[in-house]
Amino acid sequence: MRDLLELRDEIDGIDRQIVELFENRMKVSREVAAYKIANGRKVFDKDREQEKLEVLTGLVHDDFNRHGVEELFQQIMSMSRKLQYQLLEERGVSGRLPFIAVDDIERENIRVVYQGVEGAYSHAAMRTYFGKDVSCFHVKKWRDAMEAIAEGSADYAVLPIENSSAGIVADNYDLLVNFENYIVGEQIIKCEHALLGLPGTKLEDIQKVYSHQQALSQCEEFLAQHRSWQTIPYDNTATSVKKVAEDGDRTQAAIGSKFAAELFGLEVLADHVYYNEANSTRFIIVTNQRIFRRDAQKISICFEVPHYSGALYNILSHFIYNNLNMNKIESRPAAGRNWEYRFFVDFDGNLNDSAVKNALRGIREEAINMKILGNY
Repeated sequence: MRDLLELRDEIDGIDRQIVELFENRMKVSREVAAYKIANGRKVFDKDREQEKLEVLTGLVHDDFNRHGVEELFQQIMSMSRKLQYQLLEERGVSGRLPFIAVDDIERENIRVVYQGVEGAYSHAAMRTYFGKDVSCFHVKKWRDAMEAIAEGSADYAVLPIENSSAGIVADNYDLLVNFENYIVGEQIIKCEHALLGLPGTKLEDIQKVYSHQQALSQCEEFLAQHRSWQTIPYDNTATSVKKVAEDGDRTQAAIGSKFAAELFGLEVLADHVYYNEANSTRFIIVTNQRIFRRDAQKISICFEVPHYSGALYNILSHFIYNNLNMNKIESRPAAGRNWEYRFFVDFDGNLNDSAVKNALRGIREEAINMKILGNY
């Protein structure tokens, strides 16, 4: 048996040869890129790569090495593609993204639509982002809001996309795919639930408390201190507040926002009645224009991947190679195809950044149906 140090020395020598061969291969890849640029050829040739992998795996003599060679050369070919995408960008052949940079989105002489009713958190998000004097209207369903901007009856829509406690609003992810509408901003609203009642109401007067079921759940610790109260689930927090205001009954209270209390003339009977201090909802600002602010720092995209081992890994590697920070990934079932999924990714960057262009070009060529959902 040979000494361990001797074996390590031999491995070091082999590794140096591998590095030298890798650099030689990447040098040839540059020449391949130059040829493809000159002749208008695509970087990613799936059939060619598959044929190459079959030849290379056929050169080894056991299953373990066969799998290892396949994985090794998948990564080498992936690095070669990334180099070629980079060279395309350097030579100005990266292609133009169909988005226009603007200094800011329009905030005057516009109409904004939001889903829900007056006093809802979506209403508060809209007024926080656009100001209290903006022309607005509300609709019953999220799809109605997307249709309103698609047809031009509104310039912008305000929609919830995720809650820090309850997770994503899955239906709105799907709507971003189904409509040619784009995210241009976001607004985070803290869900600071309070107990609200008619002016002059005392806690001992209360017999019934109305609110959305989720809000009641988020306030269960406070409500447990008042077991004589009957909790009644209602459509949402804002309509609960409106009901108490319209009924004029001091035995009724609602759990909702202080914004809704102010709007409907109720009084805050108990503040901070929720248990999760970090409970917030993120709203997106959506329009039918392909625009983005020049100072935008977050990009949302969605894509599907081919159905083979390592496909998602290869797509996500474009973020690593281009040093882009991916801060969120979600998946949704692909409509009409069992056990296949569409992925939604948020990452830091601006559509004018060369690293972003490199990554998006690589993802677009290697994924299925990639869509830029917005830069904001």
